[in-house]
Amino acid sequence: MSSNKENFIWWKHGVVYHIYLRSFCDTNSDGIGDIPGVISKLDYLQALGIDAIWLSPMYKSPLKDTGYDVSDYREIDPVYGNLEDFKKLIRLAHMRKIHVILDMPLNHTSDKHPWFLEASSSKNNPKRDWYIWHDGKGDKKKYPNNWRSAFGGRAWTWEEKTQQYYLHLFLPEQPDLNWRNPKVKKAILAEMKYWLDLGVDGFRLDVANYIIKDENFKNNPYLNLKGYPRIYDFQLHKYDRNQSESHEIYKELRALVNEYGAMLVGEIYPNEGCKEPEVSASYLGRGDELNLAFDFSPMYTGFGAKNFLKNLIYWYKSVPSEGWPCHVLSNHDKSRAFKRLAKGSSQKAKLLATLLLTQKGTPFVYYGEEIGLTDGKIVKQNVIDPAGRRFWPFYKGRDPFRCPMQWDRSVYAGFSEKKPWLPVNENSREINVYMQDERPSSILNFYRRLIHLRKKESALYGGEWLPIEAGRDILAYSRKDGNSQFFIALNFAGSPRRCKTKETSHFEIEVSTDRFVTGRMSVRDFIMNPYEVLVARKIG
Repeated sequence: MSSNKENFIWWKHGVVYHIYLRSFCDTNSDGIGDIPGVISKLDYLQALGIDAIWLSPMYKSPLKDTGYDVSDYREIDPVYGNLEDFKKLIRLAHMRKIHVILDMPLNHTSDKHPWFLEASSSKNNPKRDWYIWHDGKGDKKKYPNNWRSAFGGRAWTWEEKTQQYYLHLFLPEQPDLNWRNPKVKKAILAEMKYWLDLGVDGFRLDVANYIIKDENFKNNPYLNLKGYPRIYDFQLHKYDRNQSESHEIYKELRALVNEYGAMLVGEIYPNEGCKEPEVSASYLGRGDELNLAFDFSPMYTGFGAKNFLKNLIYWYKSVPSEGWPCHVLSNHDKSRAFKRLAKGSSQKAKLLATLLLTQKGTPFVYYGEEIGLTDGKIVKQNVIDPAGRRFWPFYKGRDPFRCPMQWDRSVYAGFSEKKPWLPVNENSREINVYMQDERPSSILNFYRRLIHLRKKESALYGGEWLPIEAGRDILAYSRKDGNSQFFIALNFAGSPRRCKTKETSHFEIEVSTDRFVTGRMSVRDFIMNPYEVLVARKIG
């Protein structure tokens, strides 16, 4: 065993667990997950082996977009608890060596935030320039440009009182901040410092690459796309995101978190879909901007060895030498990997878990992935997500990806004693933590084995990654650190495949879906079963 703990940096080599707070655990029976609910599950998280939790927004909010519309960055919304609850969470999580990351929406606030209430009161208000205002064109009522909101309609709303438009790349209730104003930057830095002083270990930055827009508000060009319900998707987002001035801002934010030994991870969407991982990687700077930036391309690919190999090579080449990659297969905005990629197969789920947890870089696990939680079924009258309400039935929203965690076989799956804010999945009596906990072959115990192996092996949490030619439908690669080396092979086919390599050494099996663990084998030439997973350590 190799365990180089002095080189272990929690945000760089640990596993981050993404908690959608509303859906994790409800302790006051109002049907909404809360901070005490997270506290009640810390022992579960510790046993799982994760190193950090990322909490979706818990700030005071009108909840037009489930908390991504912040009306006060320093207050916790009562639906989630209070400041004392949060301080307790920090203390008890840190006792278990679990770090806490907060979601920070910094592109926009709620229209009920005191800053916007002041800004919209008068053109002469000192905070007027804290948001983005623009005169109409021609007869003053024509939109300033062709920018569209991600939630439908124009990205501009007319404010009758002051006779100007304000910009909102999301809901009209989410006006965009003007990051070209130094006072805005100073104010947001102060809000972040407030939480850092309370012991927060980092921030996930919502739509991090949207914060600066083209100063001349040029029209976005259109793409020749078909089949999308949103005009937003027909545009190449050349001028409303990924502006060069963003990078200097993130250097300042990085300098702040460095003072606390904290970290920043950014949600980065390239200009054209998710086809440009180099854009995400650019926000790492030279190790002086974001600590981590998400590459979402694996979430938009199909299930297959060639697809994932191509994505991984592209991502690793894009990340600068001073940067560090991270990996994700699911989040609160995209259909869960268990449905989208695994198609409900526990074999495929274990293969995807191995793929995620044996990469070089920081893996992010979305709550419930460790038990095979699937998308929920939401009928139209229960839709809460604004995108789903706007585009139904062409797009049914993100609610299905945010259904309650399934803890046990009770009527509401142990999430709550009352009816949850979103329906519990129909399969909760079969798929839950209680049922999988003592079952050695469960997805949950497979995740536990992989995470704990990764935690103790420097080759897996920090070693180099090298792809290996191994045959059709097989994705194989090695992880190496010093004298420690691992061989990983994944058969993406639903039928047996021959794995043939040039490796002459023998290996000891550490994790496998089809072979005797601790057994020895040659990986030079062998047959892999359908969707088989093999993680083996080089001997000698």
